[in-house]
Amino acid sequence: MPNRLAAATSPYLLQHADNPVDWWEWSPEAFAEARERDVPVLLSVGYAACHWCHVMAHESFEDEATASYMNEHYVNVKVDREERPDVDAVYMAATTAMTGQGGWPMTVVLDHEGAPFFAGTYFPDQPRQGQPAFRQVLAALSEAWTNRREEVATVAADVAGHLRQAVALSGEDPLDEELLAGAVRSLAGDFDAANGGFGTAPKFPPSMVLEFLLRHAARTGAPNASGMADRTLRAMARGGLYDQLAGGFARYSVDPGWVVPHFEKMLYDNAQLLGVYARWWRQTGDPLGERVTRQTADFLLAELRTPEGGFASALDADTEGVEGRFYVWTPGELVEVLGADDGAWAAALLEVTTDGTFEHGQSTLQLLADPDDPDRWESVRGRLLAARGHRVRPARDDKVVAAWNGLAIASLAEAGVLLGEQRYVDAAVDAGRLIVDRHLDGNRLRRVSRDGVVGRHDGVLEDYACVASGALALLSATGDVTWLATARTLLDVALTGFAAGDGGFFDTAADAEPLLSRPRDPSDNASPSGQSALVHALLGYAAVTGSGRHRDAAEAALRNVRTLAERVPRFAGWSLAAAEAALSGPLEVAVVGADGDPARAELVRVARASSAPGLVVVAGEASGGGARPAGGAAAGRAGPRGRPPGGVRLPGDGVRPAGHRPGRAGPRPRRPGLTERVGTQRRGRRGRLPLREFVVRQGPSGSWCDRLGDMRGTSARSGENRIFRR
Repeated sequence: MPNRLAAATSPYLLQHADNPVDWWEWSPEAFAEARERDVPVLLSVGYAACHWCHVMAHESFEDEATASYMNEHYVNVKVDREERPDVDAVYMAATTAMTGQGGWPMTVVLDHEGAPFFAGTYFPDQPRQGQPAFRQVLAALSEAWTNRREEVATVAADVAGHLRQAVALSGEDPLDEELLAGAVRSLAGDFDAANGGFGTAPKFPPSMVLEFLLRHAARTGAPNASGMADRTLRAMARGGLYDQLAGGFARYSVDPGWVVPHFEKMLYDNAQLLGVYARWWRQTGDPLGERVTRQTADFLLAELRTPEGGFASALDADTEGVEGRFYVWTPGELVEVLGADDGAWAAALLEVTTDGTFEHGQSTLQLLADPDDPDRWESVRGRLLAARGHRVRPARDDKVVAAWNGLAIASLAEAGVLLGEQRYVDAAVDAGRLIVDRHLDGNRLRRVSRDGVVGRHDGVLEDYACVASGALALLSATGDVTWLATARTLLDVALTGFAAGDGGFFDTAADAEPLLSRPRDPSDNASPSGQSALVHALLGYAAVTGSGRHRDAAEAALRNVRTLAERVPRFAGWSLAAAEAALSGPLEVAVVGADGDPARAELVRVARASSAPGLVVVAGEASGGGARPAGGAAAGRAGPRGRPPGGVRLPGDGVRPAGHRPGRAGPRPRRPGLTERVGTQRRGRRGRLPLREFVVRQGPSGSWCDRLGDMRGTSARSGENRIFRR
């Protein structure tokens, strides 16, 4: 008979709906039940694609005897960490504080006020490798609750006090050039030169750190930064971590060489890696980057897109209860599908050996070098992919998480414009519309939806920040200013509802459900922290609108994490990437011209080819005095030759009046030359920066100026396009 979880929307909770355990969702009613029965609360946290969560479920939660003991001695609460990251954050902090490590499934035992007095992760059904059996743990804790309540209360009070200690984060100094260079040196000390990546196994894709390194290399030309990024991006794309048949990356590698992955595929990983590989390709022109970008985008559209237009959270690691079965091959299986000649050729190409690189003589597929016969490889890849399609597919966690969809929207929109693939932009727009139509209730976000039905849980900071960044990417890709309004709405809530008062931000809103402590963690993990994601959105919005309020908030949040960035840059990669953009400007480009004008389209294309950190490009039609793009990249600055700024008409919008950012002087061009005017320099909060104006006209050959690697903004008038840089 189904338990209470049968009414849940989370696929992870629904996986446990038929357990004999009498599960509750996280709720005040569960704690009231524990008080009434005078039993502790057993909190079990996991997620749908988690392999060890499945193992513990099969061993313990599906076992009638274990479930009976749990039901008699505990109130049992099941939480999807992806649906309730706030609950997960509080009790993961407790778990790591009490045990020195964390992970999922997470098992925590609480008193009636939610204070933990025991924490752990996976427990086997039988004593194994020094671990007690889960039943032994349950019995010992129940005995302590019954006979040593004072001891339990002391432990719970101590842990609760530790969790409630205010996070001391503050900083007076910015993340300056010296700090950023020092972060690169620190990362070099952890770099695995042989295999790429940082540290030892298990190895996770360091997406945010790689973005920082690419931006640092673009700004400074530092070969050590570009070298670490190149080595890691190549190694991940060539190894078993990457699906060589269908695209997409697995969660992590269990070995240093990226050979054997933990096979679950997460949206947040693939969304971030899609963007990083697209920008790596833009920066280097490496064909591997283009291939991986296209294949990863195609993977998102083919395997994670939902009927409503959003993106599902994950694909499971297991098939038919066996990890990786869907993805691994033997030499014999290759011959069976491809024939003797192609089978042997594919085995050598893809590192499929008789002994196997995985388990039971099976191998993951690696593509350590490009094939000598690309046409033959495409034929082989297509036949293997078709054969794999007949295998039982991994389960899909089809809930739509706002934050992770925001990451996917931003990366798909950017990849679409860089590659000239409109279908990627269209998919990003569809996902954006789903979030606005279903998740946005007034000015407040809901975190998840499933089958088009929004869940009841409030969005957290990462939701507001990542969706705002996605909206700004859609503004850039489409010119539709409704996305700018969406970003403004979300950022207003983030600035007013999540601010911590010291320049940083809490992960939950001020009016969110009270927990044992209010979560606040500026460090990045598998995905950007809410605070670091917010900095990117604030910088992007300030670049588009000229808003000093948003720029100031971004700079204060960066100062807030200076100590973190200095000490552990591997966990501050997204903040460091934002600092690179802030130090560079970021570069702001507004291209003004008629819709459909090939000159404007070419100018936009060249502008987007710039690798300037945090580049912001917006295009639209000119209107009103002087044709300066108001509210766009050049908003708030005087027009050429002292003319007042005009307005920019973007598709679907009227003319927006130019905004004004106090304290920002406009250019004062000197005597004009034929194609270049050298302007004065100014000293502002970003330091002493040169100002140049390039006048770009179509030449006799139809070619256009390609000197756009350091543009700042554009204006247009009849017969020419102007590009400004600071």
